[in-house]
Amino acid sequence: MGRHREFDLDQALDAVLCVFWRKGYEGASYNDLTAAAGVERPALYAAFGNKEAMFRKALDRYYDHYMDFIPDALAQPTAYQVIHRMLYGALELHTRYPDHSGCLGINGALAVSDEAEPVRRALIESRANGHEKLAARLRRARDEGDLPWTSNPESLATFILAVSHGMAVQAKAGFDRHRLAEVAEYALAAMPETRDAAGKTREPPLALGNRTTSLGS
Repeated sequence: MGRHREFDLDQALDAVLCVFWRKGYEGASYNDLTAAAGVERPALYAAFGNKEAMFRKALDRYYDHYMDFIPDALAQPTAYQVIHRMLYGALELHTRYPDHSGCLGINGALAVSDEAEPVRRALIESRANGHEKLAARLRRARDEGDLPWTSNPESLATFILAVSHGMAVQAKAGFDRHRLAEVAEYALAAMPETRDAAGKTREPPLALGNRTTSLGS
């Protein structure tokens, strides 16, 4: 019979995840990962594979355990509630842990060496998948009359995710929840005519100085 591992795989993966979350893919050294997991490198390799495989497993766990607000947001009855839940869920997660703020999916591998390019591409694909899910939900909102026919679901999804991703970067830079909530409210105010959380029709535009901004078309 094979020898039983002497450490808890879930706990070790959680520890590895936090290192990647805090330092990014290339910033996390093997010494960091083994120290956090509390095991030697051979045991870590045997359990999770090489560093890239380890990161991919950590990323899957991150989406399963920390990004659960996304499917909840997509299930909300109105476009406004979808986006409200998404932005506030994101800002809460980005600021929940002071020692690893921001978002693993955003800060994990924005710019990497050639050797780490597969990791960067995996994160790009993951974000593209998230964009398509949000755009599909917003297309449904337009079809149901919750968003005006002049709205552009793809552009609106791009805008909302740009705000969410930007909040992750700002959280990493030390912005607190109050500051990020103000950003979220500006984004919500810039939405095209839709129903708010109470089901009442709301009509932007959002005045920014002498300009008027709307994402209706």
